[in-house]
Amino acid sequence: MRFERPRGSVEGHRQLVLKAGEWQVATTAQRERRADGFKRWLFEGQPRRARQLAGGRGEPVKHPDHPWWKVMCLTGVDYFSTLGYQPGIAALAAGVLSPIATLVLVLLTLAGALPVYRRVAADSPHGQGSLAMLERLLSRWKGKLLILVLLGFVATDFIITITLSAADATAHVVENPFVPEFLHGQHVLITLVLVGLLGVVFLKGFSEAIGVAVTLVAVFLAMNAVVVIVALQHVLASPELVVNWQKLLVAQHGSPWLMIGVALLVFPKLALGLSGFETGVAVMPLVRGSAGDTEARPLGRIRNARKLLLTAALIMSAFLITSSFATAVLIPHHEFEPGGQANGRALAFLAHSYLGEAFGTAYDVSTIAILWFAGASAMAGLLNIVPRYLPRYGMAPNWARATRPLVLVFTAIAFAITIIFNADVDAQGGAYATGVLVLIFSAALAVTLAARKRGQRAATITFGVITAVFAYTSIANVIERPDGVKIASFFIAAIIATSLASRVGRALELRVTEVRLDAAARRFIDKAARSGAIRIIANEPDARDEQEYREKEQEQREDNHIPAGDPVLFLEITVTDASEFESVLNVTGQKLHGYRILRVKSASIANAIAAVLLHIRNETGVLPHVYFAWTEGNPFKFLISYLISGGGDIAPVTREVLRRAEPDPEQRPLVHVG
Repeated sequence: MRFERPRGSVEGHRQLVLKAGEWQVATTAQRERRADGFKRWLFEGQPRRARQLAGGRGEPVKHPDHPWWKVMCLTGVDYFSTLGYQPGIAALAAGVLSPIATLVLVLLTLAGALPVYRRVAADSPHGQGSLAMLERLLSRWKGKLLILVLLGFVATDFIITITLSAADATAHVVENPFVPEFLHGQHVLITLVLVGLLGVVFLKGFSEAIGVAVTLVAVFLAMNAVVVIVALQHVLASPELVVNWQKLLVAQHGSPWLMIGVALLVFPKLALGLSGFETGVAVMPLVRGSAGDTEARPLGRIRNARKLLLTAALIMSAFLITSSFATAVLIPHHEFEPGGQANGRALAFLAHSYLGEAFGTAYDVSTIAILWFAGASAMAGLLNIVPRYLPRYGMAPNWARATRPLVLVFTAIAFAITIIFNADVDAQGGAYATGVLVLIFSAALAVTLAARKRGQRAATITFGVITAVFAYTSIANVIERPDGVKIASFFIAAIIATSLASRVGRALELRVTEVRLDAAARRFIDKAARSGAIRIIANEPDARDEQEYREKEQEQREDNHIPAGDPVLFLEITVTDASEFESVLNVTGQKLHGYRILRVKSASIANAIAAVLLHIRNETGVLPHVYFAWTEGNPFKFLISYLISGGGDIAPVTREVLRRAEPDPEQRPLVHVG
């Protein structure tokens, strides 16, 4: 049987194919537009953000400033919110001894952490914190590696702040008597929702909501003051409770000296009450200073930042002592344990018990709000600190300067931490304390080294003792609860591995942000351009005598056939700190022994040569020629030398940097090797 195609079907089929092709092209274009739109949204504000994080390069970024007490509330959402869980954790860690242990914590806060961060505020008033001090004090690769390690602990501190605060907010949600029954037992799910909402807020665009922070802190502290005052009134009305607590204290620990000794031993478990100091110096650019402040000497800002730190420490110390005493005396110990009604919410337990369910629910709402906002403060800290260092070191891709990709990464990590710890407040306490203690230890170390460098003997001894105390507490906390250092080790390993891979992958980028010519250098270049050709001999300076330049010129003219009548310039690069990635080049001109020499200091020889050549092309409109001699040796060793010391086989690396920076061969400076 023969199949007959209906008349006109061929033409109809052709039209159908054409329409299908048009539809497919249109659909592909729509997909590409959507993808481009998503990419633009994802990386929105990246150039402005890069300028903001440039660490003082270029024009200074003007931040809106506020009175110091308002900025204190911004840091307080992290610092003061620990009242939501600190008394319960203290009671669980130290038992009836928790008020004594808390007193030790307060003494170390006022006599240790506070003096350290007052010094940090003076030495690092632009928001970089103690990490910037260490970066300046420990230069080159050892400083960079130390910063990478400390960034691991920063990530631990802030990520656990997000997850622990959300988990404690969940505890306040679930334990409230008005919450529906189906939410009980859903701690992980509720915590993930809270963390996810935090990520959504930052993806939408989060600005420092000073007004919201002031309201939350004022309401939260006021409600805590009511709870603590009412609780202390119950203690005074029932003196037998204090007597029973004292008897139990003596029975368990005997002499006062033994109590102090045990309090010192359990102190690292209470270190959560020290959080907030690093955030306090990180937000210093928001603190309003005096009319006479300058970027170089913001004395008014420093003075007001110190008021911020002192006031926050005094408020927190008063609440820690009174709340610890009230909860230890009034709440049975079994209620602090996992599954107990005071677990992770000791003051909320008192609010419901002594002030009724309505006030208790209001207290829960204020606690949930400030704990959630504490996560926002931690996320803002991560977005400020991490991209301030890694992209500048060449140890992260450029997209790490954009906010939204980092928000996605940090939110995903927070999800994983929440699931791993099953949204348990107590389980995350050790990790949080590890991050807090290591950061304070690093700040104390930075202040000690700075005092020693200035020859301040008394300050060096004092801060050295404080450093030793925080070193002990950090080590003791790690031994007692290794979860924190395990998480920090994961972050450190991930940061170092990513950093090294990024550094290698970006090694051949043009890493110069600006080239500046002095008057003599500009005069040399303009004169060479007027001659019709700009010929530059790359010279590794040695004796810098007349013989060196005469022999180098003769060698290059012979090997590369430079016409005898054409003038030449010498270009000499001196490597300063090869661990730096981006840099500004200052080109100085000097006439020596009759030769015209351009001199530059840079982190990389090849990169600096490429940048100078491109700048000369842009300034004069003439393609410059650069002349090299081949280097004898192993290419692999040269590659390692380039990555670590900025040297290596200069000619091929310069050519590759130029090729990547200028795709058009017709516009690319010419490289000659003889």
